Amino acid sequence: MINPKHLLTATLIALVGLLDTGCTTSKTSNAGTGKALPKKEEVLPLITKVNDHWQAEHPPQQRAFWDVAAYQTGNMAAYAVTKNDKYRQYAEDWAVHNNWKGATTDDKSAWKYKYGETPDYVLFGDWQICFQTYIDLYNLKPEPQRIARAREVMEYEMSTNQNDYWWWADGLYMVMPVMTKLYKVTGNPQYLEKLHEYFSYANSIMYDSETGLYYRDAKYVYPQHKSANGKKDFWARGDGWVLAGLAKVLQDLPADAPHRAEYLSKYLGLAAAIKKAQQPEGYWTRSLLDPQHAPGPETSGTAFYTYGLLWGINHGVLNKKDYLPTVQRAWQYLTTNALQPDGTIGYVQPIGEKAIPGQVVDKNSTANFGVGAFLLAASEMYRYLDKPRS
Repeated sequence: MINPKHLLTATLIALVGLLDTGCTTSKTSNAGTGKALPKKEEVLPLITKVNDHWQAEHPPQQRAFWDVAAYQTGNMAAYAVTKNDKYRQYAEDWAVHNNWKGATTDDKSAWKYKYGETPDYVLFGDWQICFQTYIDLYNLKPEPQRIARAREVMEYEMSTNQNDYWWWADGLYMVMPVMTKLYKVTGNPQYLEKLHEYFSYANSIMYDSETGLYYRDAKYVYPQHKSANGKKDFWARGDGWVLAGLAKVLQDLPADAPHRAEYLSKYLGLAAAIKKAQQPEGYWTRSLLDPQHAPGPETSGTAFYTYGLLWGINHGVLNKKDYLPTVQRAWQYLTTNALQPDGTIGYVQPIGEKAIPGQVVDKNSTANFGVGAFLLAASEMYRYLDKPRS
């Protein structure tokens, strides 16, 4: 029997989806809240406020591990839309500090993967996400040393017989875009061949065909693992990494790439599943299908979803009438709840790999990767508002 409340909510969302959102200066209704999308000229100051606040308190001389590197992907997105050269310089200072490397061991016989934070885990994806920013900086100033280590590491990795490099959902954001970016720079088709080989392995252990969502890794596959209420447990930030990673891959993948349809199919299925799991307040809870497992807002997953869905709208992959209300609600949460008056991004779940019942996540909970996710979302929002409308 249909719940009348659900029917009313669906009707309201459908009506909002029919609204004309073409003019950037018009007040576009935000489904269920009466709020509006920002004007284009409001977004760049917002990006600047958040990024300036973060950089003022965090010098660029930090390691090249995943959390810092994930922030840098957002910083480079902010640079791309603001053209604020200090953001590019901040990224370059970070790259120089790390000698354009991730993990630093040079002896290939000692290179490891799976999980490790020491310098010998060169083949571990958390040490490879930095290459995304190095490649972006190379594209701005093509000096070979900027991508020499990225090519050395990834080409060695592709020469091995292993295909199980991406065994956790985060890794799909960390490394898939590295493969497509290096393909664009080098034209070497092996990057696309190995991208598909490694992605196929990841799907074999993490992808849930029933829901279209990804488990964080094989430990969390149902029914081996269940949420507090006996449901499938999909971690919000984990699926955020995947959606954002697929968006970046589709951005750079040639239109005639052999497996493009597969990446697009996974992206579309994931987007649809994420849309269904959004809370009325605009955020996503840490366990997507069991909101009571760890209730309350979480910003990093919400921001990655906002970025990933806006990317789809901006590139004609997602239907605006279907998905813009979802983005509007998420944007309202990000800019009125997550964003604090001083420019801090709050409600970011700390480093981890799952939704944890009872874990406190509040306005004071912030992290570099959460700021990076917000910057990605805000930069993509600017691109949406900057597009000419018919």
